[in-house]
Amino acid sequence: MMAAESAQTLERGLRLLRLLADANRGRTPTELAQELGLSRPIVYRLLTTLQAEGFARRDAQGRVHLGFGVLVLAQAVHPLLRAAALPALRALAEQAGATAHLTVAEGDEGLAVAVVEPSWTDLHVAYREGSRHPLTRGAAGLALLALRRGRTDPAVHTSRGHLQEGAQGIAAPVPGPPWLEASVGVVSFADLDADKVGPLVLEAAERLATALSEPPG
Repeated sequence: MMAAESAQTLERGLRLLRLLADANRGRTPTELAQELGLSRPIVYRLLTTLQAEGFARRDAQGRVHLGFGVLVLAQAVHPLLRAAALPALRALAEQAGATAHLTVAEGDEGLAVAVVEPSWTDLHVAYREGSRHPLTRGAAGLALLALRRGRTDPAVHTSRGHLQEGAQGIAAPVPGPPWLEASVGVVSFADLDADKVGPLVLEAAERLATALSEPPG
């Protein structure tokens, strides 16, 4: 009985966190109770625990948001994302002859989690892992904004000179995992043919989505 109650409490807490993660705006405890189909006392108990652990916070108006404690968990996931992305990025960089990258959204910024440079080109863009940029700039950021706005159709996004003068970017959102806002793309100083490179970027994004959805082992 105790194990069943503990599992139910954990499941409810995870549902609450997912609900907070899905919204850019905060919610009142009453709104959370209504959307989760739970009583307000239960929601208050869950929030008390989550706030104590730093996974939820209340603003001055009493609305509930994700707490900054989730950033620690997100940073711990980055090495796993990088390892999962490297095979697809290596193939993409070699096929496109351009620097390939995996970018994730952190608030209003894009963070480069993994970068692979092509081995056979004389000149390529040096793109550093850990680099950040606004989501409104660069193909990777535009792809992330499309994903955030609910665009699920496969499409590539392009940019030129947004982050480095003369550099062209092509990127696509990683489909599928609802817990992840990520895009895969390439950047190059040479002209990239979107009709040829776009499908390669989409294929890499699909490969990564498949890798992330497969059970471990």
